Amino acid sequence: MEKLIASTVDAYASLVFYNNISYTSTVVLSSLLQGIFLQAYMQSGVVNCRNPNALAYAITRSCENKAEVVSLDEKESGLRATLNLGHTFGHAIETGFGYGQWLHGEAVAAGTVMAVDMSYRLGWIDSSIVKRVDDILLRAKLPTASPETMTVEMFKSVMAVDKKVADGLLRLILLKGPLGNCVFTGEYDRKALDDTLSAFCKS
Repeated sequence: MEKLIASTVDAYASLVFYNNISYTSTVVLSSLLQGIFLQAYMQSGVVNCRNPNALAYAITRSCENKAEVVSLDEKESGLRATLNLGHTFGHAIETGFGYGQWLHGEAVAAGTVMAVDMSYRLGWIDSSIVKRVDDILLRAKLPTASPETMTVEMFKSVMAVDKKVADGLLRLILLKGPLGNCVFTGEYDRKALDDTLSAFCKS
């Protein structure tokens, strides 16, 4: 068991661009899960490391949120899975597009947009959250759409064997209700998933 995890603003800010955006994806994702979207902090420089105070706060809250969730669900009974918002779509992108073509953070960013889109189609969140997610990821220079080569069938074939599948049912982490509320569930309208995949794929 880890006793200490250290993260320094200087180290983060020194990362080359492609690694930097991957870590920024983690900060944005954590902000969504906490319900404190950190809009002011993002605008003041978190997305490109211009403001060390804003960046330090965002990193601290991200670490605190993850530590709290893990401590409440050490054996991964369900709650801990919520840390993986966007990952099911993101893993499908990594597999279908080819590992190494996109960084993990880039794939998860696009996957998060897809999860948010699906949550909206289900009527679980309002359009303002969709817009805020798109805006902040674009500011962070992260992708907000899947690669053009990804098809609906590619997504479905990969997602069908995802580790979150139980008894043949694909469970997803989706946003539901006020910002910060998410669910890990297999109880959703399959048409919403099909519509999201169709919206992000050309075929």
